Amino acid sequence: MGASQWAKKAKNLLLLGNREQEKSILANIKCARFTSYYLLLIAYYLLLITYYLNMNFGKWLGFFSLLISLYILWEIRQLVLLIFAAIVLATALNRLVKKISKWGIHRKLAVIATLTLATLIMLLFLLLVVPPFISQFQKLIALVPDVFREFRSQLVELYRQTPDLFPAPPTATDMLVQTQKFGTQLFSNFFKIFSNTFIVFLQVLLVFVLTIMFLFNAEAYRRVGLLLFPSFYRQRADEILSKCEVALGNWFGGIVINSLFVATCSGIGLFLLQIDLVLTHALLAGLLNFIPNIGPTMSVVFPIMIAILDAPWKIVAVGILYIIIQNLESYWLSPTVMAKQVSLLPAVTLGSQIFFTTFFGILGLILALPLTVVAKTWIEETLFKDILDIWQEKNSIL
Repeated sequence: MGASQWAKKAKNLLLLGNREQEKSILANIKCARFTSYYLLLIAYYLLLITYYLNMNFGKWLGFFSLLISLYILWEIRQLVLLIFAAIVLATALNRLVKKISKWGIHRKLAVIATLTLATLIMLLFLLLVVPPFISQFQKLIALVPDVFREFRSQLVELYRQTPDLFPAPPTATDMLVQTQKFGTQLFSNFFKIFSNTFIVFLQVLLVFVLTIMFLFNAEAYRRVGLLLFPSFYRQRADEILSKCEVALGNWFGGIVINSLFVATCSGIGLFLLQIDLVLTHALLAGLLNFIPNIGPTMSVVFPIMIAILDAPWKIVAVGILYIIIQNLESYWLSPTVMAKQVSLLPAVTLGSQIFFTTFFGILGLILALPLTVVAKTWIEETLFKDILDIWQEKNSIL
């Protein structure tokens, strides 16, 4: 290779390097322009906010403090939800405390009497209901493999009758392999499950401790909460908190009555249908009724599993029974017993469950309804009555 060829090759390499360097420089320039554009846009909107709101340094400091506070609340959102759960329980128990106080009993003694009564009810529940429930639930879990086998045999029979409409069911070997894989995963995650169970226990304990603290010093904690509002709005905020307390109390009392109704009707209906493990099914139906829409659907799965092992017609009978109970609860009991409860549209209830579950997990799903009740009360009082209604009145005067 001659000197001219070497020179030409070196020139091409330099040109190639320059082109890549040029591309890198152009990419950096584009990125810098993109970043500068959005920074200028943010600065422009901040200037607009400053102009229209006449914000000085103190207002800017308050604005950024609000943003930082919202970020901190988001980071500790699970703790905030646990505190809210304690507030809901304290609100429910506080109604009984107020009724006892009307008899001329001092508030602290009324709180002690309420907590004693609640403890006795819980102990009776643990001693009389929980042991047979655990025994029946263990039997239910032990019957799960038989349910799968029976379900597969019915699928095979259905496939033989109509092979063109349904795919071939899995073989027993495939189901055994899948079960072994599930067992292996469950065993490997044993310590994780144990740690999560321990964490749940600590969270429940924290909720009970906070509930007791809120009950004994309700007014003191309320005054501290009102300090978070501007001074000119604290009296109005106190009125809204009182309405939230009434709404939460009505919701809790109504949902307890509804759950007892669902549990009782489920137990009687399953007993008449001669479905095994009646206590387990009835108790699960009552507890899962605290979660609207999703809970009743989950509660029907277990009695249908038992009906599969017994007789095919009982599967349909159990489904009809639960549909009748849910319709009675929705269209007769709720309008009668929960007339003072905050009314929520079904779409709003379902949407709130999806929203709070997405952002807060299983705890958000459990507390979706009381959170929605409180949010609805604040929106009605602050946005509608304090802003939009006054705005409409001013426009009509003009």
